[in-house]
Amino acid sequence: MTTQPSPSDPAAVALELERIRRTIEVGFTRTDGALALLVQRHDQTDEALKEHSRRLDDHEARLDVLERGENERQVRDRTRLDVLERSRWPLPSVAALVGLCALLLSLYEFAQK
Repeated sequence: MTTQPSPSDPAAVALELERIRRTIEVGFTRTDGALALLVQRHDQTDEALKEHSRRLDDHEARLDVLERGENERQVRDRTRLDVLERSRWPLPSVAALVGLCALLLSLYEFAQK
């Protein structure tokens, strides 16, 4: 059974004040540690957010280039397609010319009979 110190005993009062001070210091130390951990996590999250934002900007820039058709591959393919279109045979024109010749030949043979 513990006895309560009398309020008039200065040593007991000083001892109690020292215990309260120690308890408050421990509480402040724990609070400071928790705040330091929160600050560290915030900094890590902030760095990760900046990295993700930078990567997102890079992806958006690449998508813009693709949408505008300014990619090296797209320019090369477009140039190649233009060359192929210029050098292709004019098949519809040749087909129309052959059909016209066949019609004229048929009319000539019909007129000869």
